[in-house]
Amino acid sequence: MIAYARMSARTWDGQSYDRISGTMEALGLEVLERLELDGDETVLDAGCGSGRITSALVERLPRGSVIAIDASPSMVDAARERLGPAADIRLLDLLELELDDPVDAILSTATFHWIADHERLFRRLRAALRSGGRLVAQCGGEGNIDRLRGEAREVLAHEPYARHFAGFQPPWNYAGAQITEERLLAAGFSAAECWLTPAPRTPEHPREFLSTIVLGPHFQHLPEGLREPFMDDVLHRLGTPVVVDYVRLNIDATA
Repeated sequence: MIAYARMSARTWDGQSYDRISGTMEALGLEVLERLELDGDETVLDAGCGSGRITSALVERLPRGSVIAIDASPSMVDAARERLGPAADIRLLDLLELELDDPVDAILSTATFHWIADHERLFRRLRAALRSGGRLVAQCGGEGNIDRLRGEAREVLAHEPYARHFAGFQPPWNYAGAQITEERLLAAGFSAAECWLTPAPRTPEHPREFLSTIVLGPHFQHLPEGLREPFMDDVLHRLGTPVVVDYVRLNIDATA
């Protein structure tokens, strides 16, 4: 569901993420519904996070198996606590993905936008799939949280925050549909269909949701004494209810 070693220098808290990730789980379950399964396949969950979607995937595979990977040790610990031996959970960077045997399908939710190098990512995923296998994924796409990020930028443009963000590079890669299709085909997929979908959400715990997920890179970049004041100022600008203006990039591809 999330968490990547090469996405940024930030550190994920798997337990905190699991506690407030109901919004992400609902989006991820919609993606899982797009993946047609007979129940005996081997499926890779690419970016499993704390294992919420992985658990639903396991239920869809009574005669099959799940390999779940994530680059965050904390996320992997949370997923192992949730799933036990029901899935093969591995600590691994997707950009270094290598499997002994190809899988029948790959599922990924809320992960790819944390990875800068989509060309390499798609090559590694294609190599992990058997011929004819499917990649079904969703991540943040072009236009994702534009309004929310704009409000955060306004706050960060002023002291006492501005001095800490000189040269700061956001870790996200919110790609468009057409360029993603081109990258998938160039990586060796035989067919690819990608599309953008607006998906605004109102999180149940907006402060923790923003500081843990949406604005986590900004929150962690600040000294501890400025983190909560920063969230106060952002939440004041956003007003209530807090609406996260998600735009999701959907990916259906065949190896």
